[in-house]
Amino acid sequence: MSGLPEPPIPFGSYPPEDVTFLLTDLSDRALETGLEEREAHLRRGGHYSEYLPIEYEPTPAYFEMFEAALVRGARRTALGAAVAAERLLALRGPDVVLVSLARAGTPVGILIRRYLLATRGLDRPHYSVSIIRDRGLDPVAVRWMQARHPGLPLQFIDGWTGKGAIQRELDTAAAAAGLDPRLAVVTDPGWCAAIPGSRDDFLIPSACLNSTVSGLVSRTVLRDDLIGPDDFHGAKEYPELAGRDVSRRFVDTVHGCVDDALVAEARAVAAEPVEPPTWSGWAAVTEIGRRYGIDDPNRIKPGVGESTRVLLRRKPERLLVRDEGPDVAHLLQLAAERDVPVERFTAMPYSSCGLISSD
Repeated sequence: MSGLPEPPIPFGSYPPEDVTFLLTDLSDRALETGLEEREAHLRRGGHYSEYLPIEYEPTPAYFEMFEAALVRGARRTALGAAVAAERLLALRGPDVVLVSLARAGTPVGILIRRYLLATRGLDRPHYSVSIIRDRGLDPVAVRWMQARHPGLPLQFIDGWTGKGAIQRELDTAAAAAGLDPRLAVVTDPGWCAAIPGSRDDFLIPSACLNSTVSGLVSRTVLRDDLIGPDDFHGAKEYPELAGRDVSRRFVDTVHGCVDDALVAEARAVAAEPVEPPTWSGWAAVTEIGRRYGIDDPNRIKPGVGESTRVLLRRKPERLLVRDEGPDVAHLLQLAAERDVPVERFTAMPYSSCGLISSD
């Protein structure tokens, strides 16, 4: 396509039919920084998308926690993805183009694609693109998909919602580009997505790990010295982690739960009216900020998925949990490993909330 980049193929560890990454391959660049250096960069006004964290190496105890979460949560995750698939199909039609938000959305986009193929015979294209808080949705990737699939609707997909920052980013980008911003997710505890598979805050097992459950692909990167105006946002591939890669096993295990009973249940749930977003999660974040004296909402990361990211990538101040059930067991394990204080906080719609240190 004239004037547009070509995606890196092969890239990542998923089968090529599952997803095409619309990303610039930065695998030969040294972009990882230590936690203290990265936090100092942010305090100086830098942006989180300019560097990458060093990939967390799971301890044996933590990896066992992931395995237990996968066994326990595979069917629940499959049902959430199936409900989201049925709802987006009803809203957007059979010609939809699936667009997952890298990287947490990528395995969910694969699950939705496989579900539509297995249950409806719909072999839909699926792309993974970058969206970055405060910097927006990758416009080059959007133009690329519109050129490749003229006139077809783009359906954005993510894993879960926190307080809704990415949905707000998507709303802004969609308005500028004339796109439909309705986001499909497995779970929407923030009550900000229009196409939820569920609104319970439960653990999607892929939230437990980073690149090794996301096709060996890093978080996305946007830096002027690396990414030009006609380039996709960037990312790295980590083939050196292939021995610990569970990306295919995760989607195979979850999709393996799709049987006649699950499909019937998903269609029954999807047929029920969907309550519109209330953004109650944002209100809860405001209250947490008031209680703990935090003025910057970016330091408050609600929900199991976002809490996991805080404990894996950031410098946590404390972890709030509503209770100590199985959905937060991996968080308690991580908190113990990093000596992070844990506090019970029942007055929130989330199972957990991670608070980032201001230091």
